[in-house]
Formats: sequence, C-alpha cells, structure tokens
Amino acid sequence: MHYDAIRKMLHEHPGISGDEHYAHDLIVNTLSDLHPDRVYDHVGGNGVIAVWGQQQSNPTIAIRGDIDALPIGHRCGHDGHAAILLQLASLINTRDIPSGINVILIFQPEEETGTGSQKILDAGILQQYNIRAIFGFHNLPGYPLGTVVLNRHTFAAASTGVIYRLTGRETHASTPEEGINPGLATADIIRRFQALNKNPFDDSDNFTQATLIRIDLGDEAFGTSAGQAYLMFTLRAYSNNTMSRLIESANNIVAETAKQYGLACEVGYRDPFNATENNSSWVEYIESCCMCRYQYNITPFRWSEDFANYLIQFPGAFFGIGAGEHHVELHHPDYDFPDALILPAAQVCFNLITDFLQTK
Repeated sequence: MHYDAIRKMLHEHPGISGDEHYAHDLIVNTLSDLHPDRVYDHVGGNGVIAVWGQQQSNPTIAIRGDIDALPIGHRCGHDGHAAILLQLASLINTRDIPSGINVILIFQPEEETGTGSQKILDAGILQQYNIRAIFGFHNLPGYPLGTVVLNRHTFAAASTGVIYRLTGRETHASTPEEGINPGLATADIIRRFQALNKNPFDDSDNFTQATLIRIDLGDEAFGTSAGQAYLMFTLRAYSNNTMSRLIESANNIVAETAKQYGLACEVGYRDPFNATENNSSWVEYIESCCMCRYQYNITPFRWSEDFANYLIQFPGAFFGIGAGEHHVELHHPDYDFPDALILPAAQVCFNLITDFLQTK
C-alpha cells in the first residue's frame, strides 16, 4: 500500500473542522486491513482511535495526528499527518512491538479551531487506558527534511481570540455631542494594547503579544454618528499562567477605557488554545529514540496547538519534523505536504513505541 497515494486522496477531499467525513471513512477503511485490536469511530465527531493491545491496564503509549483542513484546503499538512499515522499502523502490523503494552493512535478532527482534542478527551476513551505517555507532532517547513525539532518546555504558545463590543449611543451626525461615539475609545484601546507586546524573542514567561485582527465601527450611514464598535485581537503567551494574566490586563484596559468614555462593554472569546507545555523527561526520551538528526529550539513557536489539552491530562511531549529548509510555509496557498516525509516520520514514531517497554 502506498501511503503517499492515501495522502493525495485526503488532499483532494479536504474537510474543514467538523466536516472531516471523507477522512474519517478512509481512515477506518484503511485500518481494517492493518488489524488493530479495536477501532473506535466517530470519536468527538469525526475522530478515530485505533488500539493495539488487549488489557486496558497495561502501560500505554498514545500518538496523535490531526486530520482536518483549512478553508483553503490542506495547507497545513494534516493530510500528511494522517498518512503518517496510517503508515505507522502498517509498521505496527508488520513488525514486532513489545508485549505487555498498549499502543493507541489518535486521528483527531478539529485541530484548526482548537476544539478537537477536548472533544476526544470528553469522549472518555483515553481515560480507560493506563496512558504513561502521549506524543504529537507537526511538520515544520524551514527545517531539513526529517529533522526532529524539540523543546524541553513550551513547544507552542497559548493563544485566544478576544472580541470587545463597545456600546455608546447613536445620534445625528450633525450633533455628535448629543451621542456617545466609541471612535476615540477604540483608538485609545489600540494604542494602549501596544504596551502588551513584550519580549518577542524571549523564551520565558515574559513574552506576551496582542495582535489587532479587526475593527468594526458604526454603519455606512453618513447621517449617523456611530454608537457601537467591535474590536478583535489575538492574545499570545508562552505559558498558561502568563496567558491568564495577559487576558486580565487586556480586559482591564478595555474596561477602564470604556468607563472613561461612558461606554458599555462586553467581552467574548474565540478559538482558545492552551500552551503546549512539554514534560522534559519525555522530550529527552524522544531524543534518545531518534535515529535521525534532531535539534532543540530555544524559543517556543508563537503559533498554537490544541495538543496542549492532552498534556494537561497525561505526561508526554509535542515535537516537530522538518518538511524541508526551502519548503513553503504553513497556511501558504502554495503549501503542499512533502510525501517524502511520510515514512521517516512514521519510523520516528515507531521508535518511540519499540523503546517504550524500557520505560514503562
């Protein structure tokens, strides 16, 4: 079986978060020829969990790959990640793995929206097993093909979208003094949020970032002074504790400014991601299992990964695998997953499984 062909089939039928039906069915059908002891389908929506091993109480290693696409198609490589796990399943099927352990492969939907991992966890299947370690990975353009990229602590940042609704009072555009226009408050909030951008190249908890995403002020009515505004920001930090403080600081700025201008204020949140905080011992384990080139990154990646939710419940680590030094970046319209990475990445994951007996 050629797993690059399966990857191309997934690529040609992209399913955005929550709509991964084609990927779900293809994965289940492919697994039927690879003889896991149990397959759970439609987990957390369109997720699939495959298990090798009979006793849930046995020491268990879990490896997760994501399967959803962006609205512009598979421009993040999740089609490749799914193919890597299927290639890994074929290695498990054809080679010896240690007896007395369980191996779990998680084909996870809805990573792009940050909701999939929690839905998998909420299904309660993983908690039935004695999971000693859980691993996840992502392809990384800009790094040599097949190079394993590690970070002993935070691998990827926490982030959340915040939406502020400022409500004043509309009035005729000829008498703006009779109303409460949120325009000046909006400008002040944007200016004050610049102070939340700290230490962009720091690898510690000192890093925070606030990125303006959108402003929606008033209506296209030239006879009316605006009475309502929406401001959208994305907030980022390298730890969950710092993220909590950043959200509090941002909300305080908006609340103070709204009060100063006599505006009502409402806050909403979108696409929250925890920081992907690795267990350093399991990072060292990945290093010890590597039979290929590896390197450590000092600074965490600023993008976010919903694999973080697994690491809150289970020990483990997230790592990157180079997609090529000159490969186009993730989410670029021209991005396509390099098929040459499927087998080497599956072999890295298989090494984690075969050495697991020594650590259990």
